[in-house]
Amino acid sequence: MNLIQNEFFIGFIINFVLITLFSWLPIMTKIGWINAGFLGTILWGCLSWQGWLSIVFYLIFGSLVTKIGYKYKSKKGIAEKRGGRRGAENVWGSAATGFFFAILIKFNIGNLDILKVAFASSFSAKLGDTFGSEIGKRFGESTFLITTLKKVEKGTEGGISFEGTLASIFGSLIMALVIFKLGLISSYLQFFIVSISGFLATLVESIIGAVFQEKYDLSNELVNVIQTSIGSIIAVIFFLALS
Repeated sequence: MNLIQNEFFIGFIINFVLITLFSWLPIMTKIGWINAGFLGTILWGCLSWQGWLSIVFYLIFGSLVTKIGYKYKSKKGIAEKRGGRRGAENVWGSAATGFFFAILIKFNIGNLDILKVAFASSFSAKLGDTFGSEIGKRFGESTFLITTLKKVEKGTEGGISFEGTLASIFGSLIMALVIFKLGLISSYLQFFIVSISGFLATLVESIIGAVFQEKYDLSNELVNVIQTSIGSIIAVIFFLALS
């Protein structure tokens, strides 16, 4: 019990210091930083510095790609709100699924390899979605509705482009690579599973956007939770089938 308490305490101190130093950066709102600090503390306590650092990389990559062509996207009315700053809802929309699996890993509830693959795939899915959306909105030449392939305006829910799809693949791969290099997933098979599951989840997210989001008035944050969960489910199915 003392070890657990120490791990969470270390995580709290590190997050407190770093957020105090860097909260001036235009990455998050004030409440977003607070929630990110809580998330970071729990992730350090559950997965040590490797789990924490993987999400730091996710935040950096996601924030950078959001800023690409922001003036253009803002002019078109398809940019992220608040100048791209993430709020609490964005933190948990992206990380709720990974947070859940981190808790299960910490308390050894289930097969650890499966849980780690599910954790990794949730963030691979989300970074793939972020890359695809932000690059597609800025550089996509033509955007098509994924369910009908009918040409639509950039920023349309469920819209995909060739450029955005390539970016989704890259985003999923780079997140899987980071987590692989940090040792949270430990084999090339797991790296492949996390990468492909993350990308497939971005396609499913586009289908949800095209078919269900407006019909049922689903928020982007809820869709993010659904998408990351689907990424984890796909990964678990692949893992069980291929292992």
